[in-house]
Amino acid sequence: MQQQLTPAFGDYELIDTGHFEKLERFGRFVTRRPEPQAIWRPSLSEEGWRRADAAFLRDARSDERGEWRLRPGVPDRWTVSYPLGGSVLRMRLGLTSFKHVGIFPEQAANWDFIYDNCRRLSTAGRTPRVLNLFAYTGGATLAARAAGAETTHVDSVKQVVSWARENMELSGLDGVRWIVEDALKFVQREVRRGSRYHGIILDPPAYGRGANGEKWILEDNICEMLECCARLLEPAGAFLVLNLYSMGLSSTLARTAVRQAFGAPREEQWGELCFSDRAGKQLPLGTYYRFTR
Repeated sequence: MQQQLTPAFGDYELIDTGHFEKLERFGRFVTRRPEPQAIWRPSLSEEGWRRADAAFLRDARSDERGEWRLRPGVPDRWTVSYPLGGSVLRMRLGLTSFKHVGIFPEQAANWDFIYDNCRRLSTAGRTPRVLNLFAYTGGATLAARAAGAETTHVDSVKQVVSWARENMELSGLDGVRWIVEDALKFVQREVRRGSRYHGIILDPPAYGRGANGEKWILEDNICEMLECCARLLEPAGAFLVLNLYSMGLSSTLARTAVRQAFGAPREEQWGELCFSDRAGKQLPLGTYYRFTR
């Protein structure tokens, strides 16, 4: 079933979008940063945008890097919360030189899906094993662990894994298996070991480098990654989540690639993850495909 997903995230609000920027509230603070898909005009005046607590200024010499300008008294780190079942996920934000802040709030729609499926498996008498690949600061990892899953978190950047561990501790959780490694190398080794998982989450970048300099190019590597994951996923009762952030790659493309590797599932969803700003302008923030067996 094709569907747009917008999570209910009290500590996050998309205030306005336009002129290739977005104005957002994370907890108590408002940020202003680039957004390549906001091709329309803003609804607020420039004066309204200038009230942001933190604004990202792009470096003229780089398409990606820049620096943040903060209003007096605004910290460069703070925490937001997301209630999930009987738990509360707490995540520390940080203003990075790549304009990111440490979470992708649209992914909360997938956190709900992951939590619910892990609880379903637990209720059926199984302790679910979940693998989170390209796991970043661990929102999906926390969702799985909060539901009682044995969770493996894989990312190639040591500092990001440390950030995810901090989020686990802020959330009052423990017991996550942390792996600093190239994701494709890890799943290849897991296939050789005969490992099995009840849930697999993939959030691959368009381009990246592994822990030892391995090159990842989404279009070149995603099919091999999916074929490996198909050999790791349990044949019954399991779930998969795939996110794509590359502009131009559709959810239909994701669905086709996954179905070729895994076969037809029992239930599936695909579409866009999005938020609407206060004026009702809907901003797509990535595509997703997910299924249960």
